[in-house]
Amino acid sequence: MLRDRIRISPERYFLVSAVALVALTVIVFTGAAVRVTGSGLGCPNWPQCYENGRLVAELNSHAWIEFGNRLFTSFVALSAIAAGLLAFFRTPFRRDLAILGVLLPLGVIGQAVMGGLTVLYGLAPGWVMAHYLLSMTILVAAGALAWRSRPSFGTGEPPAADRATARAIWVLFAIGAVTIFVGTAATAAGPHAGGSGTGDVVHRFTFKGASTANWIIDRHGVLAAVLGLLAVATWFLARARGANRELRLRLTRVCLLMAVQGVVGIVQFQTDLPSEIVWVHVALATLLWVGLVLAAMQVGLPSRLPSSSLRAAPIQEACDSASSPLPSSPSRLRSPTAGRS
Repeated sequence: MLRDRIRISPERYFLVSAVALVALTVIVFTGAAVRVTGSGLGCPNWPQCYENGRLVAELNSHAWIEFGNRLFTSFVALSAIAAGLLAFFRTPFRRDLAILGVLLPLGVIGQAVMGGLTVLYGLAPGWVMAHYLLSMTILVAAGALAWRSRPSFGTGEPPAADRATARAIWVLFAIGAVTIFVGTAATAAGPHAGGSGTGDVVHRFTFKGASTANWIIDRHGVLAAVLGLLAVATWFLARARGANRELRLRLTRVCLLMAVQGVVGIVQFQTDLPSEIVWVHVALATLLWVGLVLAAMQVGLPSRLPSSSLRAAPIQEACDSASSPLPSSPSRLRSPTAGRS
């Protein structure tokens, strides 16, 4: 069998999954650059760049930004295919990694189709939102794959957190997802809907009239504030209940990203949403989402975790050890006259 001839070690497969996660993250950055620079219709046709069958973009910035994003998609597709295919040649084989691995190339195919439909439908806001949200969904699968493919996974490593901390992290994950969803709606209602403004007709959300963008941004700001406060509270909870160092560091990065995001969000709103700052905001949101995904994967399902604080566990074990009777020894149990004739 081919599987017997090609063997991928856990260490090498983890590297493949990590590369796929990074590639799927970076493609969001390039896709955001397409949108905020108004290059969404730089290549107005798909899969060719133009209706006349020309594949390569013309010499203008909008066309090459969009075309560059399409080119990088090829590398992303290769990394996703590698993660999906090589999962079946990993030794030892694991079914969970194979399932997660296959989701990556399927997701990339879905993204390619979604991107094409987004262009063909003239960057309609619903399609643009779906395009970004599908990227966030794929990052969940990629993050789960990268975390679970670590060589140390499943080798009896102690839990990263207790049940209370894990529940807080999963709530953080859920609110983060809702915040990102509303953020995509804010972008779809704002000035950066993807067209260059030079003859492109790009529809935006207008269900609240001229105040639609401000209405959505206000809701997005409230959700972001709640997310930031919950991130800080979760950090303190993890520290108080003895979560491991790696998880605390990850939560620290999440809190720092939230703080920077808050500053960037205020600046972009006060400066009438300049495209460069909007791009930074989207990029940071993507990094924040990856951090939340990895934190959720690290703690796992709360139902499988201990309910007591991990910080108290070593102390309790020491107390139990001190209060338990000394192990019996045959020599100590012998009668004083044992062995005498």
